[in-house]
Amino acid sequence: MRKLHFRTIFSRMLFMQSIASVAVILLIGGTLALVVRVQNIQAVQTALYARSQAIDTALSEEYPIDEVLNEVAAEGGFLIERIDGRSVRSYYTDPKWQPYSEYAADRTAYHEVTSAASTVGDFHRRYFRSAKLPIMTLYRSIAVGETTEVLLIHTDLSDLNRRTGEMLIWMLLVSLLAFLGAVMLSYYNAHRLIDPFVEINHIVRCYSRGDFTQRITLKGHDEAAQLGRSFNEMAEQIKDLDNTRRSFVANVSHELRSPLTSMKGFLEAMQDGTILEENYSEYIGIVLAETRRMVTMVNDLLDLSRIESGMIELHYETFDINELIRRTLITFEARLTERQMEMDVRFAQEQFFVFADSTKIGQVLRNLIDNAIKYSDTGKTVCVSTYSMRKEVFVTVKDNGIGIPQEDIPHVFDRFYKVEKAHTPSPTVGSGLGLSIVKRIIEQHGQTITVRSARGRGTQFTFSLERAGVMKRMTDGGKHDEA
Repeated sequence: MRKLHFRTIFSRMLFMQSIASVAVILLIGGTLALVVRVQNIQAVQTALYARSQAIDTALSEEYPIDEVLNEVAAEGGFLIERIDGRSVRSYYTDPKWQPYSEYAADRTAYHEVTSAASTVGDFHRRYFRSAKLPIMTLYRSIAVGETTEVLLIHTDLSDLNRRTGEMLIWMLLVSLLAFLGAVMLSYYNAHRLIDPFVEINHIVRCYSRGDFTQRITLKGHDEAAQLGRSFNEMAEQIKDLDNTRRSFVANVSHELRSPLTSMKGFLEAMQDGTILEENYSEYIGIVLAETRRMVTMVNDLLDLSRIESGMIELHYETFDINELIRRTLITFEARLTERQMEMDVRFAQEQFFVFADSTKIGQVLRNLIDNAIKYSDTGKTVCVSTYSMRKEVFVTVKDNGIGIPQEDIPHVFDRFYKVEKAHTPSPTVGSGLGLSIVKRIIEQHGQTITVRSARGRGTQFTFSLERAGVMKRMTDGGKHDEA
């Protein structure tokens, strides 16, 4: 069975940072202790070597060897052993060397002398058990008359070891305090890093229950705060999307329910005889009109859904936008004549070639011109114009109708949004989807559309298109060359 230790990021982070802190503290402390001890040992070796040099100097000046050795032993607190081929003589003043001296004087094995003579000039450390002394020894050879003798200069390392031990104790205490500080800092740091994720997890659970009002508390400007800020922005978008979805369902339900209820009422009245047979044609015409309106709305919904989901691919081509406008206006001649309206067409030049999907741009023109006719009074004029600026061609459709209130302008491209709030059938009331489709098509082309309006002074829509021959575009996996 798998163990459940360190199941959280917080516990793993705290554990790893603590282990890392201990490792760093021990490494630094151990290295420092080793460096200090090595320096102390080198200082002792230097002192021993200096004493041996003083002995050589004194002997070269023909001072008595016993006096020289006694004086050096007294000054440095050393034990000096003088070894010749027959005996070992000791020189010291500190009583602590007594047990060692007695042991040395009793040695009769000449292999020790031979061993000592073979290591002349070396330093050796050992522990003398009888005297319980850690010692360091320097082996030196000296010339006495015509013979060569060996000197063993011993020094006590007890004080050095004591100081090293005290230093290690202090280092351990400092390391312990540093470790506790590192643990506290790691605990704080881990909490500071993990808390936003804990809060995000809690808020996600709220979102899963449909509560989109929760937000992350932002502190500082680090990566965690940036993540929280991005998450809050995403939450706002999710909330807006949820509100849009609810509004969309409510609007669709209402738009479908009203005509269906009307149609059901007429058909039932015809069935039970409330509507006389001679009036059937009138009411069947009403039912057919409502049916056509619903079909149009459903088709618009399908088009909008396909555009927003990216299911509709644009087929770019180079064409004359002025010619497309002329062909589109021909389809509205009957309505213009019926309402005694005129069309004012103004082109900055005879031809404007653009690079776009002509079918979709034709749909944009039909929707805008249809709206302009629908919301203009009888006898008014609708103006369509084109002009260019740098790399773009601009198309403007302007009516002289009732206009749009300023508070409604930001919402005219929203789905099902209607300036006229009534949902009853009317020649001037559409489904509220046409402008949404127009905006999505223009945005899919990578262009923009704007609206300007004033109450009682008409409305003007202007959208941009890429001018042909200015840029190269990737379309359907291929390249479009400059015209």
